[in-house]
Amino acid sequence: MERVSGRHRREFNFRGAGVIAVAMAIVVVLAGSWLGYQQLTNDKCTGQTRLTVAAATEIAPVVEQAAQRWVTQDDANVNGTCVAVSVSAVNPATMAAAVAREHQVTLTGLGDAPKSVVVPDVWVPDSSTWLLRLRSEASGFVPTDGKSIAQSPVVVAMPEPVAETLGWPDKKLGWKLLLEKMKTDSALRTGIVDPTRDAAGLAGLLSLGSAAGVDQAGLAEKVNALRALAVGSSALRDDLLQKFPRSREAADLATGLSAAPLSEEDVVAYNAERPPVQLAALYLDPVPPPLDYPFAVMPEVDLQTSAAAAGLHRVLQTAAFKDSLAEAGLRGPDGTAGSGFAAPVGAPPASAPAPAPSASAGESNGGAAASGLDASAISQALGSWAAITLPGRVLAVFDVSGSMLTKVPTAGGATRAEVTRKAAAQGLALFDDKWSVGNWVFSTDMVGKQPWKELVPISPLTSARGKLQEAITKIVPKRDGDTGLYDTALAAYKRVQDDWEPGRVNSVLLFTDGKNENEDGISRATLVDELKKLNDPNRPVRMVIIGIGGEVDRSELEAITGATSDGGVFIAEDPARIGEIFLEAIASRTGASQ
Repeated sequence: MERVSGRHRREFNFRGAGVIAVAMAIVVVLAGSWLGYQQLTNDKCTGQTRLTVAAATEIAPVVEQAAQRWVTQDDANVNGTCVAVSVSAVNPATMAAAVAREHQVTLTGLGDAPKSVVVPDVWVPDSSTWLLRLRSEASGFVPTDGKSIAQSPVVVAMPEPVAETLGWPDKKLGWKLLLEKMKTDSALRTGIVDPTRDAAGLAGLLSLGSAAGVDQAGLAEKVNALRALAVGSSALRDDLLQKFPRSREAADLATGLSAAPLSEEDVVAYNAERPPVQLAALYLDPVPPPLDYPFAVMPEVDLQTSAAAAGLHRVLQTAAFKDSLAEAGLRGPDGTAGSGFAAPVGAPPASAPAPAPSASAGESNGGAAASGLDASAISQALGSWAAITLPGRVLAVFDVSGSMLTKVPTAGGATRAEVTRKAAAQGLALFDDKWSVGNWVFSTDMVGKQPWKELVPISPLTSARGKLQEAITKIVPKRDGDTGLYDTALAAYKRVQDDWEPGRVNSVLLFTDGKNENEDGISRATLVDELKKLNDPNRPVRMVIIGIGGEVDRSELEAITGATSDGGVFIAEDPARIGEIFLEAIASRTGASQ
């Protein structure tokens, strides 16, 4: 039986019951929950300033309790105007989708938020990674404040009998050991909450990726680990928790989930239910960024409401609030905990700040939201995950003009074509067999006057992986070739749209290091006009262009992608970073530049 105040009861209501239940809850809260706050008998203020707050489900009750106390007992007012506060519990992924919709962007893996989900004045997600992801897609999303009000370390949750086989709780363990066990121990069944929808899952993904390394062997190790995680992945945290073994019988332990990145609060709440098999929380080195619960004031909030938000934030910095966090299984923003905190075995001391994340994972900064987190690393991790888990169809088009022979000093003197071939090979290794991939090269006069040449048609990787690997070796520059960009971009878009498949991301991924230089080809105006005519919301095609080096014309590339409904431009000023930029392009839904 679930405890009323526990995470699992809230997960059922706001996660397990699905997005519709979340949306209905928000409507009820916003429409009908003002009454308790409006009955103010405070003669020190008049009128009313309404402040809406949406918080992650596990912290929302604590924030609501503090807000009620502030309003009813502490003369909550802004310059003599009474403050009324409404707090609603909302899954961070649902609210992130709503914020993205308001800024006319989308985030990978989220889809659309229900129309009934309203963006609040203040949003307290479980992690600053949500704010970073939104900022990377929507330049107009600039929330204020953003300081942390709580913290929960990201751990690897394991059934205690499984953890004991690794030396827990006496032995200090690391992500490299977990990665090694994932590779060698077939009995270790790993899982993850979809990192595009869950901040703890994303933190675990970042840590595993960092542990794998960046060389060819590390890439293969990372791919294998991600595929193992994908097999045991869940869209909802509550669903994942149900996969852990429910008894100590050998068969149950062997078939149940063995390990998954979760928050410390998840483990505390799960164990509070007294399950037959308790979960161990493994605090692995290097320490990943914790869930940091930023207090983000939305960009559209007026000055009066912003002042009310500042007043509430001050209440959430008190010792009383920290003690309430402790009762909910959460730490204060510096990693210390209030009285009554039930720390899992092996946890960092609740009376001292938690260890700062390693430099590779992001530095801690006294609870400041998003400090040290790397938006680029997040995009690359999500790009890897998308390539492995999302079914896709892509035509990869590579520039082989003479300028691709230019050497790249930061890549040991390798040419632009050589670093591009390496990035293409790594990308192909990452793509799951659910993908279909084709390969073109382009310059000028490749087939008669035609500037492009098809090496492999768009084909399922189940049958064409070998041909595509061979085709990558043929990405060889034409020494006297120019750049037939416009004709090639139009032809590639038409090809993907002609054979468009539902249920997949249909994309053109074009790599180029120069401007259009094809006197026999179409003009930019013709290209843009044709793309606008072809653009069909019922058969959307993502047009993603990766510019290589400093000679590309950003405005030219943006004119091409801007004529389509989806896609973007990514600039690798340092061609040695093409592999990283490629992963960011896979993860992004609107485009960016580096």
